Order: sequence, then C-alpha cells, then structure tokens
Amino acid sequence: MTTTTTTRRGSLARAEARQALGFASPALVGLALFTIVPVGLSIVMSVYDWPTFGDRTFSGVDNYAKLFTSSPDFWPALRNSAVYTLLYVPLSIALSLALAIGLGPRIRGRGALRVLFFIPVVVPMVANVLVWKMMLQPQGLFSGLAQSWFGITLPNFLADPSWAMIMVVAMSVWQGLGYNMLIFSAALEQLPESVLEAAGIDGARGLRLVWSVMIPMISPSIFFATIMTMITALQVFAQPQLLTGGGPGNATKPLVMFIWEQGFTFGDLGLAAAAAWILFAIIILITGMQFAAQRKWVHYEH
Repeated sequence: MTTTTTTRRGSLARAEARQALGFASPALVGLALFTIVPVGLSIVMSVYDWPTFGDRTFSGVDNYAKLFTSSPDFWPALRNSAVYTLLYVPLSIALSLALAIGLGPRIRGRGALRVLFFIPVVVPMVANVLVWKMMLQPQGLFSGLAQSWFGITLPNFLADPSWAMIMVVAMSVWQGLGYNMLIFSAALEQLPESVLEAAGIDGARGLRLVWSVMIPMISPSIFFATIMTMITALQVFAQPQLLTGGGPGNATKPLVMFIWEQGFTFGDLGLAAAAAWILFAIIILITGMQFAAQRKWVHYEH
C-alpha cells in the first residue's frame, strides 16, 4: 500500500510539473526570445566587427579599445550622461519628496493635486516635448514674458551649449516628478500616527520632524526611488533626442543616443554593443555602491 501510494504521488507530481511547465512555457519562450537570446547575441556582437551589411570578423576587445581611445564622441556622450544624472537624480528626488510632504493630510483636494502632478508622467513624451519647445523657442512663452514684463531678451535655450542640458534636465524633472511623488506619498501615509504624535510631544516640529523622523522612516522608499531614478537617468534617450537632437553639437548627446547612432545610423553594431555593455557595467557598479552605502542611512523595521 505504501509503495503504491508513493508511486501515485510521484506520478501526480510529475503530471503537475508538466502542466505547470505547459502554463509557464509561453512566458519562458518570450523571455528566451526577447531577453536571453538578445543579451547573449549582444555579448557576441561586442567582440566582433559586425556591420549591418557585410562580413563579420572577430575583433576581440578592439571595439572596447576603440571606444576609450579613438572614438571622438564616446567620452563626450559619457560625460553628458554623467552630468544629466548628477543634475536630474537629486533634483527629482528632492522635489518629489518636498511635494509629497507638502500634499499632506491637511491639504484639501490633495487627491486632485496628485493627479494633476502625475499627468505629465502618463502624457506621451512627444506631447511633453512639443509643449516645452513652444515655451523655450526664441519667440516662445518664456522669451515673450521676459521681453514684455522685464525688457530682457533671453538666450535661445535649446541652441546654447550652456543652457541646452539644463533645459533637458528641467523638462525631465517636470515630466517625471509625479512618479516619485506617489511613491513617497504612499510611504508617508503608512507612517504610524503614534510615532509622529510622540515626536511632536518631544518638540519635533516642522523641518526637524521631517528630517529627524519622517525621512528616516521612509528611507527604504527613498532608496528605491533613488536606485530606479539613477538607472532611468543613465539610460536617458527620448528627452534629448526629441528636444535637442543631441545638440547643439554634441552638448546633450547621452550615451544611449551614442549607442543608437552607432548601431542604426552608422551601422556599426559591434561598437554599439560594446558601448551598451560599458553602460551596463557602469549601472551595475553604481547600483552596487548604492546598495553598499544604504546600510548607513536606510532604516528597515525589524
């Protein structure tokens, strides 16, 4: 009886495993076709001289060496990505957090205000860019107001190398502000009232309450938002591509735009794949550093 029961259970387990594999197979096939295979192919491409059309020859690390030594646009693109990230991430996190705290329980209509600030996140990027182009062009809203109110002639922001990146960052912060705001708002609403009341009794109010009590308690959410915002910033493409085209010159061309140009404009897929893996290594390195540093400032409940 025991042997028969064990055999039946084994047969049932194998049948359930086959059924589970059958249900999961569409997702597994999709994962293989659209993630695993392209990732593996990109590794192979990065060590080949791989033109879009023509013969492909093994080149080893020549693509990587070319990027660091003889590619005229790689280092400016890497610098632009770094500048964009250093400007965008702190601004986005700080403003989103301030907005989430400002739209506290005492604010009437805060639900409608949250929806209002979240609208740019879900509006198509092209529409956002068109609005900003109309405002920033020489005869646009900003220049018109400055000229009529103060008699000041503003520079052509999108054609000035000193201003173009700042405008790309400003538009990006405005467009993505609502996403992190909702993350922080959700975290703030989970704070226990007893802790906040106790802090108030102890004299913690205003900025002291925010800095010493609220921010430490929502630090896991801040850490998550910082990680995701940093990854998004290093992978930025649509904003500079649509707003400035990477110009003027290459003043706003980030690394992802450089990868896109190498692969789809110049047809050098091997060089594009190598640059993509360099970007991947940078993201992994910075993310690892953030995870190592979070032990000192992120506080989890135990």
